[in-house]
Amino acid sequence: MGYATSQQLARYHQLYQNIEVTFTKEVIRTTGLIPQQVFLKSLGGQWPCVINSTSLVGAKVIAGIKSGIYEKIQQGASSVSLRFCFMNPEKNEPFSFFVSAKVAGMAPYGGSPDLILIGLTFTQRAPDDLIERLGTLLEANVNSTKRREERILITPDSLRKLGISQKETLVFIQGIPRRCILRDLSFSGAKVIMVGIAAFLTNKEVVLRIDLEEPRNAVGLKGTIVRTEDVEGRRDLVALAIQYHEADVPMPYKMHINNYISQQRKTAEERSEEPQAKGGSAKPGAGAKQDAKSTETQAAAKAEALSEGEAPAGEIPSAEAVPPAEA
Repeated sequence: MGYATSQQLARYHQLYQNIEVTFTKEVIRTTGLIPQQVFLKSLGGQWPCVINSTSLVGAKVIAGIKSGIYEKIQQGASSVSLRFCFMNPEKNEPFSFFVSAKVAGMAPYGGSPDLILIGLTFTQRAPDDLIERLGTLLEANVNSTKRREERILITPDSLRKLGISQKETLVFIQGIPRRCILRDLSFSGAKVIMVGIAAFLTNKEVVLRIDLEEPRNAVGLKGTIVRTEDVEGRRDLVALAIQYHEADVPMPYKMHINNYISQQRKTAEERSEEPQAKGGSAKPGAGAKQDAKSTETQAAAKAEALSEGEAPAGEIPSAEAVPPAEA
Protein backbone atom coordinates (compact mmCIF):
# COMPACT_ATOMS: atom_id res chain seq x y z
CA MET A 1 0.00 0.00 0.00
CA GLY A 2 0.93 3.65 -0.27
CA TYR A 3 1.76 3.64 -3.98
CA ALA A 4 -1.51 4.94 -5.48
CA THR A 5 -1.31 8.27 -7.29
CA SER A 6 -3.58 11.17 -6.44
CA GLN A 7 -5.49 10.50 -9.68
CA GLN A 8 -6.07 6.86 -8.68
CA LEU A 9 -7.22 7.87 -5.21
CA ALA A 10 -9.63 10.43 -6.67
CA ARG A 11 -10.96 7.77 -9.04
CA TYR A 12 -11.46 5.25 -6.22
CA HIS A 13 -13.26 7.87 -4.14
CA GLN A 14 -15.55 8.89 -6.98
CA LEU A 15 -16.45 5.34 -8.05
CA TYR A 16 -16.64 3.50 -4.74
CA GLN A 17 -17.33 6.05 -1.99
CA ASN A 18 -20.83 4.76 -1.21
CA ILE A 19 -20.12 1.01 -1.41
CA GLU A 20 -19.96 -0.68 1.98
CA VAL A 21 -17.33 -3.32 2.64
CA THR A 22 -18.26 -5.87 5.29
CA PHE A 23 -15.28 -6.96 7.37
CA THR A 24 -15.39 -10.73 7.02
CA LYS A 25 -12.39 -12.82 8.08
CA GLU A 26 -11.08 -12.76 4.50
CA VAL A 27 -11.43 -8.97 4.18
CA ILE A 28 -9.71 -8.47 7.56
CA ARG A 29 -6.84 -10.69 6.45
CA THR A 30 -6.57 -9.10 3.00
CA THR A 31 -6.64 -5.48 4.17
CA GLY A 32 -4.42 -6.13 7.18
CA LEU A 33 -6.90 -4.68 9.66
CA ILE A 34 -5.93 -5.26 13.30
CA PRO A 35 -9.35 -5.57 15.02
CA GLN A 36 -7.93 -5.41 18.55
CA GLN A 37 -6.62 -1.89 17.87
CA VAL A 38 -9.90 -0.34 16.67
CA PHE A 39 -11.48 2.24 19.00
CA LEU A 40 -14.15 4.92 19.21
CA LYS A 41 -12.95 8.15 20.80
CA SER A 42 -15.18 10.81 22.34
CA LEU A 43 -14.76 13.53 24.96
CA GLY A 44 -11.22 12.51 25.85
CA GLY A 45 -11.94 8.81 26.32
CA GLN A 46 -11.76 5.86 23.96
CA TRP A 47 -13.56 2.53 23.91
CA PRO A 48 -12.93 -0.66 21.93
CA CYS A 49 -15.35 -1.53 19.15
CA VAL A 50 -15.68 -3.89 16.19
CA ILE A 51 -15.97 -2.59 12.64
CA ASN A 52 -18.95 -4.30 11.06
CA SER A 53 -18.65 -2.50 7.72
CA THR A 54 -17.30 0.70 6.24
CA SER A 55 -17.43 2.75 3.10
CA LEU A 56 -15.47 5.87 2.23
CA VAL A 57 -18.18 8.11 3.71
CA GLY A 58 -19.23 6.22 6.81
CA ALA A 59 -19.03 3.10 8.94
CA LYS A 60 -21.02 0.77 11.18
CA VAL A 61 -19.39 -0.40 14.39
CA ILE A 62 -20.45 -2.76 17.15
CA ALA A 63 -19.88 -1.76 20.77
CA GLY A 64 -20.92 -3.00 24.19
CA ILE A 65 -23.76 -1.14 25.85
CA LYS A 66 -21.86 -1.27 29.14
CA SER A 67 -18.57 -0.15 27.60
CA GLY A 68 -19.18 3.55 28.28
CA ILE A 69 -19.45 4.88 24.71
CA TYR A 70 -23.19 4.13 24.61
CA GLU A 71 -23.75 6.25 27.70
CA LYS A 72 -21.69 9.10 26.24
CA ILE A 73 -23.75 9.09 23.05
CA GLN A 74 -26.96 8.98 25.08
CA GLN A 75 -25.77 12.09 26.89
CA GLY A 76 -25.45 13.94 23.56
CA ALA A 77 -21.86 13.24 22.48
CA SER A 78 -22.64 12.80 18.80
CA SER A 79 -19.16 13.82 17.56
CA VAL A 80 -16.70 10.92 17.69
CA SER A 81 -13.49 9.71 16.05
CA LEU A 82 -13.04 6.19 14.68
CA ARG A 83 -9.54 4.77 14.99
CA PHE A 84 -8.47 2.40 12.21
CA CYS A 85 -5.35 0.26 12.60
CA PHE A 86 -3.73 -1.74 9.80
CA MET A 87 -0.57 -3.79 9.41
CA ASN A 88 2.03 -2.36 7.03
CA PRO A 89 3.51 -5.46 5.30
CA GLU A 90 6.51 -3.54 3.90
CA LYS A 91 7.65 -2.44 7.38
CA ASN A 92 6.01 -5.30 9.28
CA GLU A 93 4.55 -2.89 11.80
CA PRO A 94 1.08 -1.45 12.47
CA PHE A 95 -0.03 2.06 11.63
CA SER A 96 -3.22 3.85 12.62
CA PHE A 97 -5.26 6.97 11.93
CA PHE A 98 -8.46 8.63 13.18
CA VAL A 99 -11.48 9.64 11.09
CA SER A 100 -13.83 12.28 12.48
CA ALA A 101 -17.48 11.28 12.37
CA LYS A 102 -20.96 11.95 13.69
CA VAL A 103 -23.33 9.35 15.12
CA ALA A 104 -26.11 8.84 12.58
CA GLY A 105 -28.07 6.27 14.58
CA MET A 106 -28.00 3.30 16.94
CA ALA A 107 -29.82 -0.03 17.04
CA PRO A 108 -29.54 -3.31 18.98
CA TYR A 109 -27.18 -5.76 17.29
CA GLY A 110 -28.15 -9.34 16.53
CA GLY A 111 -30.87 -9.41 19.16
CA SER A 112 -28.28 -9.16 21.93
CA PRO A 113 -29.19 -6.97 24.93
CA ASP A 114 -25.47 -6.23 25.47
CA LEU A 115 -24.43 -5.06 21.99
CA ILE A 116 -25.31 -1.97 19.99
CA LEU A 117 -24.77 -1.20 16.27
CA ILE A 118 -23.65 2.42 15.82
CA GLY A 119 -23.97 4.08 12.42
CA LEU A 120 -21.34 6.76 11.71
CA THR A 121 -21.12 9.41 9.00
CA PHE A 122 -17.62 10.75 8.31
CA THR A 123 -17.32 14.52 8.62
CA GLN A 124 -14.09 14.71 6.61
CA ARG A 125 -12.67 13.04 3.51
CA ALA A 126 -11.41 9.57 4.30
CA PRO A 127 -7.59 9.31 4.65
CA ASP A 128 -5.66 8.19 1.57
CA ASP A 129 -4.66 4.91 3.23
CA LEU A 130 -8.29 3.94 3.73
CA ILE A 131 -9.24 5.04 0.20
CA GLU A 132 -6.43 2.95 -1.28
CA ARG A 133 -7.15 -0.19 0.74
CA LEU A 134 -10.88 -0.19 0.09
CA GLY A 135 -10.49 1.07 -3.48
CA THR A 136 -8.08 -1.66 -4.60
CA LEU A 137 -10.25 -4.32 -2.98
CA LEU A 138 -13.46 -3.06 -4.60
CA GLU A 139 -11.78 -2.61 -7.98
CA ALA A 140 -10.54 -6.21 -7.87
CA ASN A 141 -14.09 -7.42 -7.19
CA VAL A 142 -15.50 -5.35 -10.04
CA ASN A 143 -12.83 -6.43 -12.54
CA SER A 144 -13.15 -10.09 -11.51
CA THR A 145 -16.60 -9.90 -13.14
CA LYS A 146 -15.96 -7.42 -15.97
CA ARG A 147 -12.64 -8.93 -17.09
CA ARG A 148 -13.04 -12.48 -15.84
CA GLU A 149 -11.96 -14.15 -19.10
CA GLU A 150 -8.91 -11.97 -19.81
CA ARG A 151 -5.95 -14.35 -20.03
CA ILE A 152 -2.45 -13.62 -18.74
CA LEU A 153 0.26 -15.66 -20.43
CA ILE A 154 2.81 -16.85 -17.86
CA THR A 155 6.30 -15.60 -18.77
CA PRO A 156 9.19 -14.62 -16.47
CA ASP A 157 8.11 -10.97 -16.83
CA SER A 158 4.40 -11.55 -16.14
CA LEU A 159 5.25 -13.88 -13.25
CA ARG A 160 7.29 -11.11 -11.62
CA LYS A 161 4.61 -8.47 -12.19
CA LEU A 162 1.90 -10.79 -10.91
CA GLY A 163 3.82 -11.33 -7.69
CA ILE A 164 3.79 -15.11 -8.03
CA SER A 165 6.81 -17.00 -6.71
CA GLN A 166 7.15 -19.62 -9.45
CA LYS A 167 5.26 -21.26 -12.29
CA GLU A 168 6.15 -24.77 -11.08
CA THR A 169 3.38 -25.71 -8.67
CA LEU A 170 0.93 -28.40 -7.59
CA VAL A 171 -2.60 -29.25 -8.63
CA PHE A 172 -4.55 -31.52 -6.30
CA ILE A 173 -6.77 -33.76 -8.43
CA GLN A 174 -9.40 -35.34 -6.19
CA GLY A 175 -7.01 -34.80 -3.28
CA ILE A 176 -3.92 -36.28 -4.96
CA PRO A 177 -1.04 -33.78 -5.52
CA ARG A 178 0.35 -33.67 -9.07
CA ARG A 179 3.24 -31.48 -10.25
CA CYS A 180 2.38 -29.03 -13.03
CA ILE A 181 3.46 -25.85 -14.84
CA LEU A 182 1.31 -22.70 -14.99
CA ARG A 183 0.53 -21.81 -18.62
CA ASP A 184 -1.89 -18.89 -18.18
CA LEU A 185 -4.12 -17.35 -15.53
CA SER A 186 -7.27 -15.25 -15.32
CA PHE A 187 -9.81 -14.20 -12.70
CA SER A 188 -11.99 -17.17 -13.67
CA GLY A 189 -9.54 -19.97 -14.38
CA ALA A 190 -6.13 -21.27 -15.36
CA LYS A 191 -4.34 -23.54 -17.80
CA VAL A 192 -1.62 -25.88 -16.58
CA ILE A 193 0.62 -28.45 -18.27
CA MET A 194 1.32 -31.80 -16.60
CA VAL A 195 2.08 -35.44 -17.27
CA GLY A 196 -1.16 -37.37 -17.69
CA ILE A 197 -3.83 -38.90 -19.89
CA ALA A 198 -6.62 -36.55 -20.93
CA ALA A 199 -9.37 -39.18 -20.84
CA PHE A 200 -8.91 -39.69 -17.09
CA LEU A 201 -8.77 -36.00 -16.15
CA THR A 202 -11.79 -34.26 -17.70
CA ASN A 203 -14.48 -33.07 -15.25
CA LYS A 204 -12.34 -33.86 -12.22
CA GLU A 205 -12.50 -31.56 -9.16
CA VAL A 206 -9.16 -29.88 -8.40
CA VAL A 207 -7.41 -27.42 -6.11
CA LEU A 208 -4.66 -25.39 -7.81
CA ARG A 209 -1.91 -24.06 -5.53
CA ILE A 210 -0.58 -20.57 -6.26
CA ASP A 211 2.35 -19.17 -4.26
CA LEU A 212 1.91 -15.41 -3.88
CA GLU A 213 4.46 -12.85 -2.73
CA GLU A 214 4.17 -9.55 -0.81
CA PRO A 215 3.11 -10.93 1.56
CA ARG A 216 4.09 -14.55 1.00
CA ASN A 217 0.96 -16.65 0.94
CA ALA A 218 -0.09 -19.95 -0.63
CA VAL A 219 -3.71 -19.93 -1.81
CA GLY A 220 -5.79 -22.87 -2.97
CA LEU A 221 -8.11 -22.28 -5.95
CA LYS A 222 -10.96 -24.75 -6.15
CA GLY A 223 -12.17 -25.62 -9.62
CA THR A 224 -13.09 -28.18 -12.25
CA ILE A 225 -11.14 -29.42 -15.28
CA VAL A 226 -13.46 -28.37 -18.09
CA ARG A 227 -11.22 -29.11 -21.06
CA THR A 228 -8.00 -30.90 -21.98
CA GLU A 229 -5.66 -30.12 -24.87
CA ASP A 230 -2.76 -31.94 -26.45
CA VAL A 231 0.74 -30.49 -26.12
CA GLU A 232 2.35 -30.34 -29.56
CA GLY A 233 4.97 -33.03 -30.02
CA ARG A 234 4.44 -34.56 -26.58
CA ARG A 235 2.03 -37.48 -26.15
CA ASP A 236 2.88 -37.84 -22.46
CA LEU A 237 1.86 -34.28 -21.60
CA VAL A 238 -1.57 -32.72 -21.40
CA ALA A 239 -2.79 -29.14 -20.95
CA LEU A 240 -5.66 -28.77 -18.48
CA ALA A 241 -8.16 -25.89 -18.61
CA ILE A 242 -9.41 -25.27 -15.07
CA GLN A 243 -12.58 -23.30 -14.36
CA TYR A 244 -12.55 -21.90 -10.82
CA HIS A 245 -15.56 -22.16 -8.54
CA GLU A 246 -16.51 -18.47 -8.59
CA ALA A 247 -17.60 -18.25 -4.95
CA ASP A 248 -14.34 -19.81 -3.74
CA VAL A 249 -11.76 -17.53 -5.44
CA PRO A 250 -9.63 -16.00 -2.64
CA MET A 251 -9.47 -12.22 -2.42
CA PRO A 252 -5.63 -12.05 -2.39
CA TYR A 253 -5.57 -13.88 -5.74
CA LYS A 254 -8.10 -11.45 -7.24
CA MET A 255 -6.01 -8.50 -6.09
CA HIS A 256 -2.79 -9.87 -7.62
CA ILE A 257 -4.55 -10.46 -10.96
CA ASN A 258 -6.16 -7.03 -10.81
CA ASN A 259 -2.86 -5.28 -10.02
CA TYR A 260 -1.27 -6.87 -13.08
CA ILE A 261 -4.15 -5.94 -15.40
CA SER A 262 -4.18 -2.37 -14.05
CA GLN A 263 -0.42 -2.05 -14.62
CA GLN A 264 -0.76 -3.29 -18.20
CA ARG A 265 -3.62 -0.92 -18.91
CA LYS A 266 -1.65 2.02 -17.50
CA THR A 267 1.41 1.09 -19.58
CA ALA A 268 -0.71 0.79 -22.73
CA GLU A 269 -2.25 4.22 -22.11
CA GLU A 270 1.18 5.80 -21.60
CA ARG A 271 2.49 4.25 -24.81
CA SER A 272 -0.52 5.41 -26.82
CA GLU A 273 0.24 8.99 -25.77
CA GLU A 274 3.81 8.82 -27.06
CA PRO A 275 4.52 10.04 -30.61
CA GLN A 276 4.45 7.27 -33.18
CA ALA A 277 7.97 6.19 -34.14
CA LYS A 278 8.95 6.63 -37.77
CA GLY A 279 9.57 3.68 -40.05
CA GLY A 280 7.97 0.28 -40.39
CA SER A 281 6.41 -1.56 -37.49
CA ALA A 282 6.27 -5.22 -36.68
CA LYS A 283 3.30 -7.21 -37.86
CA PRO A 284 0.56 -6.98 -35.18
CA GLY A 285 0.34 -10.09 -33.06
CA ALA A 286 3.52 -11.67 -34.42
CA GLY A 287 5.54 -11.09 -31.27
CA ALA A 288 2.75 -12.35 -29.03
CA LYS A 289 2.39 -15.55 -31.05
CA GLN A 290 6.12 -16.17 -30.93
CA ASP A 291 6.21 -15.55 -27.18
CA ALA A 292 3.30 -17.94 -26.64
CA LYS A 293 4.96 -20.68 -28.71
CA SER A 294 8.28 -20.21 -26.93
CA THR A 295 6.60 -20.26 -23.52
CA GLU A 296 4.69 -23.46 -24.28
CA THR A 297 7.89 -25.15 -25.44
CA GLN A 298 9.62 -24.15 -22.21
CA ALA A 299 6.61 -25.31 -20.18
CA ALA A 300 6.70 -28.70 -21.89
CA ALA A 301 10.38 -29.06 -21.04
CA LYS A 302 9.65 -28.15 -17.42
CA ALA A 303 6.78 -30.65 -17.26
CA GLU A 304 9.10 -33.35 -18.61
CA ALA A 305 11.60 -32.56 -15.86
CA LEU A 306 8.85 -32.82 -13.27
CA SER A 307 7.77 -36.18 -14.65
CA GLU A 308 11.32 -37.42 -14.04
CA GLY A 309 11.03 -36.63 -10.34
CA GLU A 310 12.27 -33.04 -10.04
CA ALA A 311 10.01 -31.29 -7.54
CA PRO A 312 9.13 -27.59 -7.61
CA ALA A 313 11.21 -25.37 -5.35
CA GLY A 314 10.15 -25.67 -1.75
CA GLU A 315 8.58 -28.46 0.21
CA ILE A 316 5.71 -30.30 -1.45
CA PRO A 317 2.73 -30.12 0.92
CA SER A 318 0.08 -32.71 1.47
CA ALA A 319 -3.40 -32.04 0.13
CA GLU A 320 -4.46 -30.91 3.60
CA ALA A 321 -1.61 -28.37 3.71
CA VAL A 322 -3.06 -26.26 0.90
CA PRO A 323 -5.24 -23.57 2.50
CA PRO A 324 -8.86 -23.86 1.34
CA ALA A 325 -10.39 -20.82 -0.30
CA GLU A 326 -13.07 -19.16 1.79
CA ALA A 327 -16.41 -18.26 0.31
